[in-house]
Amino acid sequence: MIITTSDIQQTMREVTAGIGADRTFVLCDVNTRQKCLPRLVLSSRTSGFPGFSGQLISIPAGDDNKNIDTLTLVWRALSEQGATRHSLLINLGGGVVTDIGGFAAASFKRGIRYINIPTTLLAMVDAATGGKTGINFAGLKNEVGAFHQPEHVVLCAAFLASLDKENLLSGMAEMMKHILIGHDTDAVAQMETLADTLADFQASGARQDEVARLVRHSVGIKERIVAQDPTEKGIRKALNLGHTLGHAIESLLLEKHTPVLHGYAVAWGMIGELYLSHVQTGLGVDVLRGATRLLSELYGPCPIGCNDYDRLYALMLHDKKNTSADAVRFVLLAAPGDIRLDCTAPREMIFEALDFIRER
Repeated sequence: MIITTSDIQQTMREVTAGIGADRTFVLCDVNTRQKCLPRLVLSSRTSGFPGFSGQLISIPAGDDNKNIDTLTLVWRALSEQGATRHSLLINLGGGVVTDIGGFAAASFKRGIRYINIPTTLLAMVDAATGGKTGINFAGLKNEVGAFHQPEHVVLCAAFLASLDKENLLSGMAEMMKHILIGHDTDAVAQMETLADTLADFQASGARQDEVARLVRHSVGIKERIVAQDPTEKGIRKALNLGHTLGHAIESLLLEKHTPVLHGYAVAWGMIGELYLSHVQTGLGVDVLRGATRLLSELYGPCPIGCNDYDRLYALMLHDKKNTSADAVRFVLLAAPGDIRLDCTAPREMIFEALDFIRER
């Protein structure tokens, strides 16, 4: 269940009482422990909410720590602190925390219940919802994981006040994607309105209620798609718009030790995949120009060069959407809301899309 709240402590009292776990654990990283845990708990020394007690598990921050070593740390903490199949794990943090925490919950004792409390915009509109969990492995994004649905996802816009501009932009990229796959009219205008609203919020903290409404609307688009296809056999693949190119860019830059936030890579990926949509499935030039202009203005130039194309293509061949080892599959659009799944493109056309990204 998706729950939107302005009183996180009261909401957590209610939802945890309804679950009735024998033990409760709170997973956070070193940043959310400092910045977000105080909003949630009685003190920074305990994970006790008003009305119940629990244990705290803290992990290192950052996508480079989204790995088997960190997952093992969580497993070990759960085991040593007496977690059972009837325990509850609460993931308080961004996408790294919700992905690792969800995978730990999916695999510990063959599955325990968990709640996601996303604290970044990206986690709110993407990672925390839908039941995809996992870790990076062998240099590949989300290579190992499981589908395991949370009991609840609790959205509290107050957490967003601590985010910098870059992290708000990272989350906004996924919201832009939801607009493109979920709307058949005025998609570019809605993308512009979203950008203006979040800019006002970042600059002055204004329009928090409007931000909360836009977040809930964006999550609702993903929620409806996931309900139709929980394990990504069909329409849920639409949520991967921008991700075939984007994940390859993200993995490449991680290899180069110049990592970027996930949403930036997805934004650049969308620019390339909108180009492919134009040449392959007839996406209108007005949408192509309007959407890619806005994305380019917001996210700046993509730091890849021509010498990176072969490695990017190799990374794309590992994408989980592929059904064969020698073809890269994309989600493309014939128009906003008119989604085309399982599209392929020849290597030369993919390189054209990379050119298009670099030229913006």
